[in-house]
Amino acid sequence: MTPHFFVALCGAFTLGLLYAEHKESAALKQVFKPAASLAFILAGIAAGGLETPFGRLILTGLVLCALGDVLLIPRAPRFFLAGMGAFAAGHGAYIAAFAVGGVAMSPAVLLATAAAGVFSAGLVIWLWRDLGRFQAPVIAYAAVISAMVASAAAHFAAAPSREAAQLFLAAAGFAVSDFSVARDQFRKRSFFNRLWGLPLYYAAQCLFGLSV
Repeated sequence: MTPHFFVALCGAFTLGLLYAEHKESAALKQVFKPAASLAFILAGIAAGGLETPFGRLILTGLVLCALGDVLLIPRAPRFFLAGMGAFAAGHGAYIAAFAVGGVAMSPAVLLATAAAGVFSAGLVIWLWRDLGRFQAPVIAYAAVISAMVASAAAHFAAAPSREAAQLFLAAAGFAVSDFSVARDQFRKRSFFNRLWGLPLYYAAQCLFGLSV
């Protein structure tokens, strides 16, 4: 089966997940969320992710993020913290992949790094009074995802290509989708957060999978 078959499957499962979120059905979430995450892993495998060190690191990131997805299904704080840890490890795997694939500095990379830093810092400041005991973990997570976006920009600068551009878009989309998660968890729980955040997140992961 082709990578795009699994991307289409991920899209279908994401629609099912949105239905589950709208209906607040825990049972359906437990079906559709892992299924959508498995689909983006299979897309990466079908695209040849097992064949190179770069691809294997991207696949590692996809698997870790899929684990994070599952851990976020329960609403308990300890599961949310564990999910953050899994996602942070996934970002670390993506950073390692970009380093293996090659990185370089340029004015555009510095701009992307600054933009990612400002976005993450602004999000932390906006959420600060609501974070409680999550203040330190959120700061650490914001730093890791900013580093991941900066690394994606540096990877594109080293060897501009369609795949490198897709990886940068994936990194940026992943970072922006985290805003919906943070708002839903710490500010205002709303289906609207998931309505736009989940499709953006899964699209980003599919781009990672297709770009190996």
